[in-house]
Amino acid sequence: MKLFQQLLLAPAAFSLLSPLTAIASEVNLDAISKYSEDNLEIDRNLFKQNSPNNILLSGGEGLVDDSSDITTGFSETTTASFGVDFLIGAEDGASSEAAAFAYQMGIGLETSFTGEDALSATIDIGDGASGALAFDDTTDVLTLDGLTYTFPVGGSTVMVGDSTDISAVYTGACAYSAFTDYMGNGGTGSTVGVGGNGVTAAMSYAFDSGFSLAGGISSETTSILTEEGSDTFGIEAAYTADSYGVAVAYSDAEGTTGWGINGMYAFDFATLSAGFETVDSGSSAEGFFVGLSFSEVGPGSLDIGMGTTGNFADGDTEYYTYEASYAYPVNDGVTITPGVYIVEGATDVTGVAVKTSFSF
Repeated sequence: MKLFQQLLLAPAAFSLLSPLTAIASEVNLDAISKYSEDNLEIDRNLFKQNSPNNILLSGGEGLVDDSSDITTGFSETTTASFGVDFLIGAEDGASSEAAAFAYQMGIGLETSFTGEDALSATIDIGDGASGALAFDDTTDVLTLDGLTYTFPVGGSTVMVGDSTDISAVYTGACAYSAFTDYMGNGGTGSTVGVGGNGVTAAMSYAFDSGFSLAGGISSETTSILTEEGSDTFGIEAAYTADSYGVAVAYSDAEGTTGWGINGMYAFDFATLSAGFETVDSGSSAEGFFVGLSFSEVGPGSLDIGMGTTGNFADGDTEYYTYEASYAYPVNDGVTITPGVYIVEGATDVTGVAVKTSFSF
């Protein structure tokens, strides 16, 4: 390993053992980006089974009559991939004055039966050391985060499953890599990033011209499409080209409707991403986001963004968040991302954190 890489890995490893002293308070991991959905890198093309007939014991061929009956791993069409995030950081202005550490792990399993379909499962485990550290907090228990079956129908793609988002089939048009939740989904988390609340069915269709259409419905597992249950509908139209893209989406979650638009444009020096959203649940509220992504800053990439901390109604005091993060890929499987952020509110909070991500 090169000396420069060793020097970068040293503070990352040390950060797992000792707290930060520059700002001694607790990280608000509700403000840290949705690592399990957006940044927890899971490569579904890893861990393919090399042979279904491996002998468990060397020289043990005589222990069984026919080694072809032995199955020691995944089938040839099944893959598994893993991602782990370690995070350490602190905040100034928060209620607690302690530096904090948290982790999360994601496991992705996928298999195909026809070569064109995919049965996928995502399993998460994590431990927020306190309420402020509850990113992907499963209290150290493996939790199913999504179970879907995707298959083609004509020229479209259909997805059915449970514990998954309608927007999983959306195209979107945001190139920004968010460090905090406030920047997630390009500022359009209720529309272009609409979620799900149970059983989900969605469909997408991509035209040759770059246009795409997608939509779906998600319902509570105990009351599917009934007045007693909670249903969410969503639809998206998007257009993507080599250097730009735009997506428009509408959502309806039990009378709370929303419209959102996000887009991106790649300049020579950076990529600009922006989003705007308005929701109406009896009164209208709006929010926005804008960010710049620099793909070649030294050996890594830099993201700088700002936006509202949520959707605000007319007359409300608007609060903003500002962030900057730098992702340095140490190698193909390890990325170190330090970041800083300011979140406005009744009391402004300034935070600093370092995330070390492993994918394998």
